[in-house]
Amino acid sequence: MSNSKSKYSFFESVELYFDKAAGIMNYDPGLLQQIKSCNSVYQMRFPVRMRGGIQVIEAYRVQHSHHKTPCKGGIRFSSKVNQDEVMALAALMTYKCALVDVPFGGGKGGVKISPREYTEEELERITRRYTAELIRKRFIGPAVDVPAPDYGTGEREMAWILDTYVSYHPEDIDAAGCVTGKPVEQGGVRGRTEATGRGIFYGLREACNIAEDMKALKLSTGLDGKKVVVQGLGNVGYYAAKFLQEAGAIIVAVAEYDGAIYNEKGIDVEDLAKYRKENKGGIMNYPKAKNFEDRREALEMQCDILLPAALEQQIHGENAPNIKAKIIAEGANGPVTPEGEAILLQKGAIMIPDMYLNAGGVTVSYFEWLKNLSHVRFGRMDKRFQQTAFDKIISEVEKLTGRNIEKEQKMFLTKGADEIDLVNSGLEETMINAYHSIRDVWKNNPQAKDLRTAAFYVAIDKVAQSYMSLGVFP
Repeated sequence: MSNSKSKYSFFESVELYFDKAAGIMNYDPGLLQQIKSCNSVYQMRFPVRMRGGIQVIEAYRVQHSHHKTPCKGGIRFSSKVNQDEVMALAALMTYKCALVDVPFGGGKGGVKISPREYTEEELERITRRYTAELIRKRFIGPAVDVPAPDYGTGEREMAWILDTYVSYHPEDIDAAGCVTGKPVEQGGVRGRTEATGRGIFYGLREACNIAEDMKALKLSTGLDGKKVVVQGLGNVGYYAAKFLQEAGAIIVAVAEYDGAIYNEKGIDVEDLAKYRKENKGGIMNYPKAKNFEDRREALEMQCDILLPAALEQQIHGENAPNIKAKIIAEGANGPVTPEGEAILLQKGAIMIPDMYLNAGGVTVSYFEWLKNLSHVRFGRMDKRFQQTAFDKIISEVEKLTGRNIEKEQKMFLTKGADEIDLVNSGLEETMINAYHSIRDVWKNNPQAKDLRTAAFYVAIDKVAQSYMSLGVFP
């Protein structure tokens, strides 16, 4: 199954990358086949009453791997949802979780609707009915399968899912852990909304801080001054662009569904977001930038970093030869086809793969799940202890030096860690460690010639070790 952009379907692309990495490993072919295969695919159709009558909704939930449980993966609402896409996304979740040492198997869900065509009441009916179908077949639960937001869904839908699950399982004390990405008031964790974008920032920052790799690209070390083109200003693209800009990067172009804009001196992401809100979601005719005649031109603009953060297969064999970016940072899932990647690698670009770079979301979802199971907010038990200890240290420093530290500076130095501080710290540590584990394989294994192959190598190795430790394969 293919489309005009690639001879491979999305799932076939993931399998192609898997086979490339597995081919340089020494595991039993049967074990590799088990890791590669989707374990469970649930295709469903259910009726929902809408304006004007009953509509039959097509939906999916895929559990790719049970080497760790629960399975984990978002639910997307899109008119383009199909089984191949959901299988591919579930597979990527398996490898993504393994890469960042999150103990989940991969899963994914999809409902084939365009959310803009429905009222809030209708979306709630669809979401609750979809959840009921998952409950019936045991495809949801804090120890079974834990959904999260994805394209077209957010905190609101996750709250509906939680409420529906609780109504079926009122006795489950850990019910809040059946879904992540919830509002904080419903058991969500602070920092989850911006987690994927923040993770992209941490990953890119770490990649750009390695002098050897930047020298090979004839770029300076660090993010400061680097020109960035962002495709997709949804939740992921917005926060990634925001944090990159705060670190000194220059956002020179932004592409969205209604078109693309550019300003070589830089676009203020916060200001653009404000304009977009006032303009009912559109970015065109933003007064502080120029419109591209064709939004596809944004991808081909001169820049240092290209961040595709929209949908899959946006960079392919036809437009890859025209792309000038030296670093392709995959914020979305599968935004580059195998044909497009081959061309970009031949040109000497560094491809930072999706299965690593957008793992911030599942990492912080893991923190939320842990919070729900432990029934305690992060920081609650030690914030005041830390603050008291820091206060004592500062007081001793003041005595020894005979100088008083200013009140504002003292408050900053003695502040104990809040939940958001701990979440961001855990995410930063995770992204840094994961990048170096991938890069070590890339640099030390001559057969792993790019970061994606190295990332699959690391992920496959971790899943294989997990299976063998269970005694499933002698």
